[in-house]
Amino acid sequence: MAAKSDGAAVSPRSQIPTERPSRQERLLPQLPPAEQRYSPADCCWTLGALLVFFSDGASDLWLAADYYLRREYWCFALTLVFVIVPSVVVQVLSFRWFAYDFSDSPESGTAAAAVVAASSGAEGRDLNAKDGGDGERGAGRSAAVGMLPGSPARVGARGCCRVFVWLFQAVVHILQLAQVWRYVRALYLGVQSRWHREPERRHYYWRMMFETADISILRLLESFLKSAPQLVLQLSIMIVSGQVLPLQGLSASASLMSLAWMVASYQKVLRDSRDDKLPMSYKAVTVQILWHLFTIGARALAFALFASVFQLYFGIFVVAHWCIMTFWIIQGETDFCMSKWEEIIYNMMVGIVYVFCWFSVREGRTRCRLLTYSLTVFIENVALTATWYVYRGPRTSDFCAVVMVCVVASSYALGTFFMFVYYCLLHPDGPISGWDYLAEKQAAVEAPLSPTSSLPPDVVSSPPRTLQRTKDSGVDGDVFQVRPPRGSRAAVPHPTPRTEGPVIRIDLPRKSYPAWDAHYIDRRLRKTILVLESAAPVAPRIQYRCLGTPKEVMEYETTV
Repeated sequence: MAAKSDGAAVSPRSQIPTERPSRQERLLPQLPPAEQRYSPADCCWTLGALLVFFSDGASDLWLAADYYLRREYWCFALTLVFVIVPSVVVQVLSFRWFAYDFSDSPESGTAAAAVVAASSGAEGRDLNAKDGGDGERGAGRSAAVGMLPGSPARVGARGCCRVFVWLFQAVVHILQLAQVWRYVRALYLGVQSRWHREPERRHYYWRMMFETADISILRLLESFLKSAPQLVLQLSIMIVSGQVLPLQGLSASASLMSLAWMVASYQKVLRDSRDDKLPMSYKAVTVQILWHLFTIGARALAFALFASVFQLYFGIFVVAHWCIMTFWIIQGETDFCMSKWEEIIYNMMVGIVYVFCWFSVREGRTRCRLLTYSLTVFIENVALTATWYVYRGPRTSDFCAVVMVCVVASSYALGTFFMFVYYCLLHPDGPISGWDYLAEKQAAVEAPLSPTSSLPPDVVSSPPRTLQRTKDSGVDGDVFQVRPPRGSRAAVPHPTPRTEGPVIRIDLPRKSYPAWDAHYIDRRLRKTILVLESAAPVAPRIQYRCLGTPKEVMEYETTV
């Protein structure tokens, strides 16, 4: 990866003609021209996520203490295990991320030194290129100098501060509060980005997006390791005992809400992080929460009913379902992580998610996969509930059994209804219909044959939405220019190319949605980009490797 000042020119993607524009391309002109900013709704959403986190953890601990006081030691032990073990796993992963992000690395110092040298050499030429250039360049060089290993500025005080940060983070993770700290930090960075102007605004917003992505991944992992088994456990205890304690109902409700909230929140943050996807509105997120709330509720209740009678066979069923789903995901060749073994671990974790709900991990033919998964889950729920109804114990009356069956059926039906509402009315790419699906399928077949289409599949046509575009360039800063091959003519003439400002060129093909971009997953790459973003006098643009022509590939320099 290298930062260069001779980046490719910029032009809107809409100027590249295609025979049949997709549904997303037809909606692109409706996007606001201004860059996405941190809004009060985002602040409320973070506060709501904190409330869900505290209610889930506190209700489980309270219930475990109540079991202990009632001398129900087996229930106490199982409830406490499903609280402590997932929390420890998440804390270890979070501290590992912090240790890497906070430690000095050769890449960071090299990148900072390169930016200092570049900005110093270009100071005389570009000093008056923009208003406020002195302040921006001074701030950039100060940030870069602070990252250099040999910086003489208050080395002793900086060492004491680093020791204090290490101790503080160690205490936070030992107290199992890493999620709370990351939520608070994301909230702080978001508020700071709203209060400050450029270039501080994009500095805080860029880091807020990284922090939000980290907490979304951590909380999604914790939810399906803790809340999902906790929900099934408490429902099974209620069914076997024949009574519902208030704390049991509170714990089960909090676990169910945590699961639905985190699945929807993860999808929203993922879309917000990618510039090639339209962001998800909070109305769509609310409907998606209802969708997962009812479908996961029906699934968990069917599991609890079956487990109350056949504990051993329930374990065999869950393991078999997880193996089949994991194999299905691996067979789909996902592209989420940076290495093969990390990808396998990721597929195994998604297999746990697939035990309870749908989770998109690969682009293309989503409708077919979603229909296949929904039918499979529907058949399994019917089989599990029917088996329990036939072999239930004598303590359960026929009326209560019929009520349980109706609850499972109605909950799954409501979840399916909200799923259709989301996809047909509130999907970020627009309403989905059969005609749109056929049109997009035909367009996908005809696109490679079109001589006027020159957009390679792996080119990043725009920098991340969180990076500020360079102003007064005479072009739209939303996308990079894709140069058409020789002999082809564009329908609309390209504007004047922009040559100012650094371009962070990453010598990797861009990952396809629904995977995260590499600079979100690869922490080494993220760390270097943050140094360049902080030290560059002009907001950098990010461009991944283009596989269009060999000449484009040869232009990339790899330094990381």
